[in-house]
Amino acid sequence: MPDSFLRALAQAPAAPVLPVPLGAPSAARLDFTAANPLLTPEHLRDTPAFDRVVQQMLAAQHAATGLGGYLENRVIYRRSAHFGGPGQARSLHLGVDVWVLAGTPVAAPLPATIHSLADNDNFGDYGPTVILQHALAGTTFYSLYGHLGRREWQQLRPGQALAAGEAFATVGPYPENGDWPPHLHFQLMLDLQGRQGDFPGVARVEERAHWAALCPDPNLILRSRLI
Repeated sequence: MPDSFLRALAQAPAAPVLPVPLGAPSAARLDFTAANPLLTPEHLRDTPAFDRVVQQMLAAQHAATGLGGYLENRVIYRRSAHFGGPGQARSLHLGVDVWVLAGTPVAAPLPATIHSLADNDNFGDYGPTVILQHALAGTTFYSLYGHLGRREWQQLRPGQALAAGEAFATVGPYPENGDWPPHLHFQLMLDLQGRQGDFPGVARVEERAHWAALCPDPNLILRSRLI
């Protein structure tokens, strides 16, 4: 991707995607790799138990908000067949997750048009999803918002214009959010490859270079010093 575009993205006057501080001390980076002993198969299969683990991780760092995960090789996707089986498993996370309370408003960081919507309702999938289209420095790019609440999502329409900072959705509760502990999956894409309302948020580890070039670091917009 052009360095000039990445510089423009990093310097753009982006509005907060969520109305919560993404820096210390009220936020903390959470580890969802195999190195975390709390992430047992029993906890991951049962969403309420998984949610309790997330809350335990936050409490251990005296934090209300958890975040991280860009290009993290995660163990948590073993909870769902949606991410493939042996030899084809996807575990490389392509976005940033922000773990907050269900009902937290979600806003457009930059002027946008709603590109497409889908309710990706497989177990472990995005649940209600929105893709926004943006233009910056002569480049069209996209942002994806997964694990949303269904009520607000149902009011949206493709082609709808959004101002920077305009709330358009909320973080959803489980099970309607794809059956995850409440969080926002936020991802950037330079090319949707013809997709509507969906885009891979987890890839195979050996394909890291390909997907990293297609999906820039979301922290160019979130701008948290923790990630």
